[in-house]
Amino acid sequence: MIRHGFDAHRDRLHELAHSGKRWIAELETEERARTGISSLKIGFNRVFGYYLEVTRPHLHRVPADYERRQTLTGAERFVTPALKAKESEVLSAEEKLKAREHELFVQAAADALARLDVEAALAEIAARYGWVRPHMDASGRLVLEDARHPVVERLLPSGRFVPNSCELDTDHRQIVLLTGPNMGGKSTYLRQVALCVLLAQAGSYVPARAARIGLVDRLFTRVGAADRLGAGQSTFMVEMRETADILLHATPRSLVLLDEVGRGTATYDGLALAWAVTEHLHEERGQRPRTIFATHYHELTQLAERLPRLVNLHAAVEEWGDGVVFLHRMVEGPADRSYGIHVAQLAGLPARVLARARQVLHELESERTADHLDRRPPGDAPTGAVAGTTAHPLANLLGDLSPETLTPLEALNLIAEWKRTWGTPR
Repeated sequence: MIRHGFDAHRDRLHELAHSGKRWIAELETEERARTGISSLKIGFNRVFGYYLEVTRPHLHRVPADYERRQTLTGAERFVTPALKAKESEVLSAEEKLKAREHELFVQAAADALARLDVEAALAEIAARYGWVRPHMDASGRLVLEDARHPVVERLLPSGRFVPNSCELDTDHRQIVLLTGPNMGGKSTYLRQVALCVLLAQAGSYVPARAARIGLVDRLFTRVGAADRLGAGQSTFMVEMRETADILLHATPRSLVLLDEVGRGTATYDGLALAWAVTEHLHEERGQRPRTIFATHYHELTQLAERLPRLVNLHAAVEEWGDGVVFLHRMVEGPADRSYGIHVAQLAGLPARVLARARQVLHELESERTADHLDRRPPGDAPTGAVAGTTAHPLANLLGDLSPETLTPLEALNLIAEWKRTWGTPR
């Protein structure tokens, strides 16, 4: 059933079984010569196995080492110790050979059916849900037009999944820094890009309007939070180990997807690490893998000013009254806030906790703005102040203000703080 050369183990069993049969055939010739019984023959049946058969006229010539096994009308059947040993070896090999060939046949049939099942399922899904055939090449590009998450879009009760495009290029658009609010769709965006690449390289159509994918040698992800306490590794240690593995093994053909790096430690430590990781991935003489980095560190968006292959994207959101509407659309440019308190409100945190959180956030942002403005060395005269005169504190602050470095939110908070401090009530 199985051709020689397909499976080495099957071939060994086949050789053993057939060499034993040759030995038995040769034994017949040897025993005829030894006993002088020209009519002696070796036979086989399923009940007694192999036997030496001697007709009655020649029974007086049977050697002493022959053991009687069966008596017939005109003959006797015998076995020898050597024949019994070989019989066990041959029959065992034959049974094992049959079992091995059956196993190989079933495995091959199952493999063929499994491949057909996968290909038929992917073909049906592609036709039913509007997937497209990706263009695969050896370039450093990754372009997905209106890509979708194949699972999330099926699970949404409304069925209205918001598609998003992705464009990466090792030469011009190597790193996409993705900021924006919680619940804005950043993690879904990362995963749908990964799934489109995996599906394409597995030979499938992909959930997108169009796709051009430069082949990826490795797909690295640093996503979620998990610890390995049994191995003595905290959540942050696991995060750093995964990040280290990416930095050590990524190549120019790799795709790197980072969903927060540095959030498991103090703010400035984490920001410094995320900053350095981004610069390392961008290094001119480094690996320069295609990268999407989702982060809440808005400070990292400044890197676009000095890293030529880094661009900013953000998850769009619309404020509506006291709430927000998540648009789940990725658009060019940086985000200016994360709307974490709004998400906490949607999650059902008590109103008192939310009110206190807003108060603390306002105080922290005010302190941050003040720190940003107050950068004069001690004893220096404020810009715009005249020696021997006392300028209004607001004039001093305005003199030190750098509008081009302020975000809109920081500017609004600054105005509100000044109004509370020096404003004249009506």
